Amino acid sequence: MILAVIGIVAISAEYSFAQEATAAADLTAVQEEVPVHQQLKKYFIEGGAGFMAAILLCLIFGLAVAIERIIYLNLATTNTKKLLANIETAINEQGIEAAKDVCRNTRGPVASIFYQGLDRYDQGLDVVEKSVTSYGSVQMSLMEKGLSWIGLFIAIGPMLGFLGTVVGMVQAFDAIEAAGDISPTVVAAGMKVALITTVGGLIVAIILQLFYNYILSKIDSIVISMEDASISLIDILVKAKK
Repeated sequence: MILAVIGIVAISAEYSFAQEATAAADLTAVQEEVPVHQQLKKYFIEGGAGFMAAILLCLIFGLAVAIERIIYLNLATTNTKKLLANIETAINEQGIEAAKDVCRNTRGPVASIFYQGLDRYDQGLDVVEKSVTSYGSVQMSLMEKGLSWIGLFIAIGPMLGFLGTVVGMVQAFDAIEAAGDISPTVVAAGMKVALITTVGGLIVAIILQLFYNYILSKIDSIVISMEDASISLIDILVKAKK
């Protein structure tokens, strides 16, 4: 008799567990069927349209500036070894004017710096070296143009997220005060706003920080190449003087 009761209890427990597992599987399947863009739209609305729109604008503007800088820097990249070889050949065969034409027909900051130095060749090598150094600083400033805006959006994104967090907490406490109760359903809406805006702001900062660091590394690479090529240009001009 006792064994029969134990068997019935075990069967009932297994049946209940199977029902719970089936319900959980059905819920998971329903969640998986929801498209990603619909989920993002849902979180965007739940996070508060005002704060989430501001965070989204930071991402859009920051990406626009970052993509423009990446395109500019990629176009500014020059094969300095080939350029130096062409300049040296032009100087040896046709003179400084031919070398200036080579620089004029080559895009990028390195060619622009070389042109400024060659344009002052008749004033002496000291003047050439100073003009190359000075114009190198100008070109570096042009390459860094817009980075301050990316840094601004990196800082503003999390700040807006944290501001949304504070607003969400205030809403949660207002709901507690109005209901006179601290149940999870009362504070859930305010807490959701707080968490979603924080996540949104941090995601924006992470994405833009990756682009920012890539752009900085690209600028450093171009500047190193530019400085090395400038020294080689001075050496070429010294040989041409002899």
